[in-house]
Amino acid sequence: MPQELSITTTTTTTTTVTNTKKLTLIPLIFLIYFEVAGGPYGEEPAVQAAGPLLTIIGFLVFPFIWSVPEALVTAELSTAYPGNGGFVIWAERAFGPFWGSLMGTWKFLSSVINIAALPVLCIDYMKQIIPAIEFGAPRYLALLCSTLGLSFLNYTGLTIVGYASVVLAVVSLLPFIFMCLIALPKIKPHRWLSLEHKGVKKDWNLFFNTLFWNLNFWDNVSTFAGEVDQPQKTLPRALFITVIFTCLAYVFPFLAVIGALSVEPSEWGAGFMAQAAELIAGKWLKIFLEVGAMLAAIGPFEAQLSSTAFQLLGMADIGSLPKFFGLRSKRFNTPWVGILLSTSISLGVSYMNFTDIISSANFLYSLSMLLEFASFVWLRRKFPRLKRPYRVPMRLPLLVVMCLIPCGFLVVIMAIAKKKVYLVSGIMTVAGIGWYYMMKLCKSRKWFQFNTGGEVVVEENDHERVAGHL
Repeated sequence: MPQELSITTTTTTTTTVTNTKKLTLIPLIFLIYFEVAGGPYGEEPAVQAAGPLLTIIGFLVFPFIWSVPEALVTAELSTAYPGNGGFVIWAERAFGPFWGSLMGTWKFLSSVINIAALPVLCIDYMKQIIPAIEFGAPRYLALLCSTLGLSFLNYTGLTIVGYASVVLAVVSLLPFIFMCLIALPKIKPHRWLSLEHKGVKKDWNLFFNTLFWNLNFWDNVSTFAGEVDQPQKTLPRALFITVIFTCLAYVFPFLAVIGALSVEPSEWGAGFMAQAAELIAGKWLKIFLEVGAMLAAIGPFEAQLSSTAFQLLGMADIGSLPKFFGLRSKRFNTPWVGILLSTSISLGVSYMNFTDIISSANFLYSLSMLLEFASFVWLRRKFPRLKRPYRVPMRLPLLVVMCLIPCGFLVVIMAIAKKKVYLVSGIMTVAGIGWYYMMKLCKSRKWFQFNTGGEVVVEENDHERVAGHL
């Protein structure tokens, strides 16, 4: 097989920058945690959709059929290609520039749509303390101010965001730790086994989308792998620790609330955890949890905004986008063009309701993940001797099986989507295809400057094609 050789990083797309600290293990763990979860906020609709037992089973089983395979793929490919751009580079190396560009479109749009959901989730909790922000102009003003303020924090630097994520995680999880401890004497385990739904038809669309939204985006860390200290060692460790930590952070609060309270599934709307905290411990814990929800929304917002901004920088590095998309701040060394563009688009979709937002994000993300799993398998087949500091310990047939299981779930997510989601996702995909050909035209006519060196240096020798151990 062709042999893929060294990877080099260029700085031709950026302005003059200063030396900055790299991300180390602890802040990286919490950045990944906030990329994926951010705490047990936003998981309540799963109970409303399918009842307590199926929700508990879902959050216990889903990490093994989805989170673990996605984390393994990310660990192998991020260490093999430790530069900014991540999954865009993987698809480009596997199938060519068209698919790399389309991967970039799907991932970028799904991420910025997902970013828009986070201030919405925050407002859904805070409206119980400040009812005035529930509707109308006050709600939109709150969304605008929170989005712009958080975007400015992101502008100050990835290292600052990383350490802030540690503090945010601790503070936002504290009310759940208190709630679990106080609920212990009140727990009745038989409530965990309840299948009662009072004749209400289960909403599988909401159920699976809630599971998916709360446990995806593991691969977003790959877009700023170039900012990580010793990524070949640090990334796999951080991913595996975060998988375990995230699952526990979801399941324990669920077990505590479901076991301690006799509540109809219909009452489990977005923001119900705050009401549960009041019923279990009093108003003080409700207020603490709502403040925690606000802080928990900051973490995912910052982590995912960082990944989208560095994705655009990485695409500029490999020549998929014009050079100006890779411009960095002279003071903070952050990709300010990517931050500005991501913030603008997320503001544009923040008027949608929470369910529509996560459904649209999930559909686009499903398309991109089908391509990502295909890229992973094909790169293992295409470049079996590529240096992989972390390598999933399976041969090709087992890798295919490992990827087919989450791909089956992706197909389910896409099949149960609403017509509105199909329409929005179709329009965005067509726009992404059009964008690729427009960039080709811009290159050929030299309307914009593109990086022609690229970030990934590859040498393919057809005469060295061998079967190799897969």
